[in-house]
Amino acid sequence: MNTKQFTSVWDAIEDTPEAAENMKLRSSLMLVIIQYIRGAKLSQLQASKLFGVTQPRISDLVRGKIDLFGLDALVNMATAAGIHIEMHCYLPRPHSKSSQKRLRDANTHATV
Repeated sequence: MNTKQFTSVWDAIEDTPEAAENMKLRSSLMLVIIQYIRGAKLSQLQASKLFGVTQPRISDLVRGKIDLFGLDALVNMATAAGIHIEMHCYLPRPHSKSSQKRLRDANTHATV
């Protein structure tokens, strides 16, 4: 039995590493915004006015409909609430097989 381990549920269910990273960022932002709404005891109508969106949009948010929210929209909503956002990026380890393959692929595509 060959079982593959993933670092995140998004790595397991998304088709590409890019899609998985996007979903990780979106889900993190959604969770923080939902925590803010609940912590501030805002109604969906109050939250919609704060974020400058409709009440049904807030309903979609608190129900976790992640597919309806892009990063830009979530960043705008978080900023409207005064949520500070930081992003951390890590370069791949220089000797990992995946980073060597990406470098080779980039060099192959860069030569004309």
